[in-house]
Amino acid sequence: MLAGSALSRTKSSVANGADASLQQCQEVIGYQFRHPELLEAALTHASGAASRLGSNERLEFLGDAVLGLIVCERLYQKFPEYLEGELTKLKSFIVSRRVCAQVAQTMGLERFLRVGPGIGRSGTLPANLLGDVFEALVGAIYLDAGLEAARAWVLRHMGPMIDHIGSTAPLENAKSLLQHLAQKEYGTTPTYRVLDEKGPDHSKCFLVAAFIGEQSFPPAWGRSKKDAEQKAAANALAQLHRQPLPHASPTEAAR
Repeated sequence: MLAGSALSRTKSSVANGADASLQQCQEVIGYQFRHPELLEAALTHASGAASRLGSNERLEFLGDAVLGLIVCERLYQKFPEYLEGELTKLKSFIVSRRVCAQVAQTMGLERFLRVGPGIGRSGTLPANLLGDVFEALVGAIYLDAGLEAARAWVLRHMGPMIDHIGSTAPLENAKSLLQHLAQKEYGTTPTYRVLDEKGPDHSKCFLVAAFIGEQSFPPAWGRSKKDAEQKAAANALAQLHRQPLPHASPTEAAR
């Protein structure tokens, strides 16, 4: 009887410890589950589960789709002048394992991930595991409370990053993006003017500004006219979106 009582107390202690860990995780991620078993499943890697069906793989599958929808919707609404190709590139980057893992690390999710004894022996978990658990959490929140709850949670943790990446990432396409916006919103095509140049003939730098009609935008230096035009276009896009300039000229930087 004593042995049975001790075993019962041990099981109760383990259960209470697990409950405490789940509660702490909910406080860290800023979401309270109606069905905590979904959170438990989202945190369980295949190496720490009795079977793969008991792991977070199915939730990761669902969360990947939900996350993609939320990110696509945000990009579509935030950057109406971007073409399908630019939106696709941005979405692929934002929902990548690397970015999801960075968000998971920022929240400290590695403390709560349930893995087998052979995982993370070096003291750090592989980045792909953290990316997977982030997607699994998105899927778990979606099942727990629906799309609105999942959207609110994702944008709370990723919204500023989505907006920043969206406004600065497509530098290589800045001229085409600015042309599309100018033609759509102003009925004209941007022009570019060289305001200054310096350096020897074999290694000149150029200061270029973008214009839409008579409206000028902050100039940018480049190691060629083509490079300076791309950077000037990126500055124009940033100013039109009321975002920080990605390529401040020395005059702008001194302000």
